[in-house]
Amino acid sequence: MSIIEFFKVVILGIIEGITEWLPISSTGHLILADEFIKLNVSDAFMQMFLVVIQLGAILAVVVLYFKKLWPFCTWEGNGEVLKSKDKWILWGKIVLACLPAICISPFNDFIEEKFNNYVVVAMMLIVYGILFIIIENYNKKRTPTCTSLKEMSVKTALLIGLFQVLAVVPGTSRSGSTIIGGILIGVSRTVVAEFTFFLGIPVMFGASLLKVVKFGFDFTGTEITILLLGMAVAFFVSILAIKFLIGYIKKHDFKAFGWYRIVLGIVVLGYFVGKTYI
Repeated sequence: MSIIEFFKVVILGIIEGITEWLPISSTGHLILADEFIKLNVSDAFMQMFLVVIQLGAILAVVVLYFKKLWPFCTWEGNGEVLKSKDKWILWGKIVLACLPAICISPFNDFIEEKFNNYVVVAMMLIVYGILFIIIENYNKKRTPTCTSLKEMSVKTALLIGLFQVLAVVPGTSRSGSTIIGGILIGVSRTVVAEFTFFLGIPVMFGASLLKVVKFGFDFTGTEITILLLGMAVAFFVSILAIKFLIGYIKKHDFKAFGWYRIVLGIVVLGYFVGKTYI
């Protein structure tokens, strides 16, 4: 692998690590990045790479929240105590919330084929950006009814899982849709953000496995290097992105991300329209 290809993979890993967890749509950023950063690989490998690279981001969640998720120890922090029983219950809620996404997974390829284009991505960036601003303004006068993972009911977990389904439309953002849903049903920003991180573990592992199986396991040495490098970069950047997001939302709302999405959507739309007609 050449130095140029090396840096291309690093840049893609950085983009994935940042945008996977912030509610700004990794798809929208990767579509723009793909216009300027073309890896010297097949289209089939590239499609698989952009999904499997998420494993690096997921490992960051596992490392950062290991004590909070590992069922065989007691976790204490931020005024919340999770015993082994609480963690098994939490995992039950995570699995339950993932069921809607599992149910529609057979249609993922169809949705990707029909909706994975710049028009849909740009419109979803803008629409959800506007929703973030509207919902945060509406939320100013409300007090969260769920302020810890232990307080989260099974019904609330399932409702968040239903909102996660909206993310099958490219440009929506998985974290964006679940965060919006969680805020609407009365979950605090910090709790819904953490629960969103946890939902990503089974969802992304499953999606990555399906993509690898579909692609086949006949990788070249260069392809393996690209995958491992991309995941490693995404892992380290994700740790920083997750810590930033949790620290940020303790003092701020999500409106800044809403405005960012609107601007990015206009940029994506403007760039591709201009490219088509110029």
